[in-house]
Amino acid sequence: MQDATSLAAAIASGAVPAAEAMAASVAAADRFGAVVRVETAAGPIGDGPFAGVPFLGKDLGSGAAGLSPVAGSAALARRRVDQKTDSDLFARFRRAGLVPFGLTRVPEFGLALTSDPCVNPWDAGLSPGGSSGGAAAAVAGGIVAMAHATDAAGSIRVPAACCGLVGLKPSRGAVPMGPDQGNWLLGLASELVLARSVRDVAMAFAAVAEPWAGGRPFGKGPVAMVLPDGCAAAQVAGVEAVAEVLRGFGLTVERRDFPVAMAARAGRVAQGVLTASLAEWMGFLGVKGEELTPIAAAVMAEGCAMTGAEVFALGREMAILTAEWEAWMGEVDAVISPVLRDGVPKVGAFDMGARDVAAHFAQISDIAPGAALANAAGFPAVVVPVAGAGIPVGVQIAARAGCDRALLALAARVAGGLPEVAYPYPVAGHP
Repeated sequence: MQDATSLAAAIASGAVPAAEAMAASVAAADRFGAVVRVETAAGPIGDGPFAGVPFLGKDLGSGAAGLSPVAGSAALARRRVDQKTDSDLFARFRRAGLVPFGLTRVPEFGLALTSDPCVNPWDAGLSPGGSSGGAAAAVAGGIVAMAHATDAAGSIRVPAACCGLVGLKPSRGAVPMGPDQGNWLLGLASELVLARSVRDVAMAFAAVAEPWAGGRPFGKGPVAMVLPDGCAAAQVAGVEAVAEVLRGFGLTVERRDFPVAMAARAGRVAQGVLTASLAEWMGFLGVKGEELTPIAAAVMAEGCAMTGAEVFALGREMAILTAEWEAWMGEVDAVISPVLRDGVPKVGAFDMGARDVAAHFAQISDIAPGAALANAAGFPAVVVPVAGAGIPVGVQIAARAGCDRALLALAARVAGGLPEVAYPYPVAGHP
């Protein structure tokens, strides 16, 4: 498989010069509407495991020197003054050898599970997902082998599922968001990467995670299989394929009911936190509602009407959900489930010109049922692709908070037991 690890090996061996790999990525950056900004890469290349590998930041979340994100917002783009230094996360990406050269497309403020007009490299009528849709299209489409992504309500995992990729939403606090903590969102959000292999994601986590993070081991318990009501047959089949691989390891897989009440509460928490955050952020910058898309303006207006007590209650609910998830798991080590209910959404599935905030967030929950639970409860969740006819099915494997490394090790075993994904495009610059 072509991935960031194999590209780094080719660069290290001299099979392809780093400058040539970068030139190939830059030349491919106009594909799929995935990349919204390209800058000439400069500066020394770190000597870490991905030395010389071209890399794209997401236009939302932590930023790199000279590449400050504007969250897909024309209002923020008009106010942009690029940062002069890397965020903590991008400093670690750079030490790992990754070379940032641009930013990928997002829906405004990450408020959708599509990233229009970006299209899916597997099928141009479908979306690559959101909000890290540009990152997913860039990786599946071969612009880069790996790209930065963020997740506040499924925004790493949904694009991974839409594009046949691997993506980990890390445990709360495992990956740095300093120095400004602008994407912390009361702990709702996490950041890492989208990639073609579990080994790439595991290596990226090892390179950037806090030294104390992710080392909680699994026990010797079973794995739970959870299927939300109304899931399409292909999504169910993907989960069952992963279950069969796990049984082949000698693990017990038991059916559990979907935690409907917890998932609904998590969705309300995510909506409330994102709403309050947008109101505070736009107020700080002096951005008016008329400068935003109608749905963003409506979300902002709802946030402005929230009280401090309501926001405080959201933080408390997150702590309660963390404890309830731990109790719900019981003796189970991991939980497998589909990411998407019906499959990949079409381009244009979300109307950013609408103003009904409740309906907008309900659509998010319907496309990716329960995705926000990992964010609200703070536990890690990784997506692995199950190859088949057409776009692979993304299956989520979740665990307790702090079990990131054990979860990635399990995901690597699962991926090794599944058919290899044949991506529609080679990685640019890969020999």
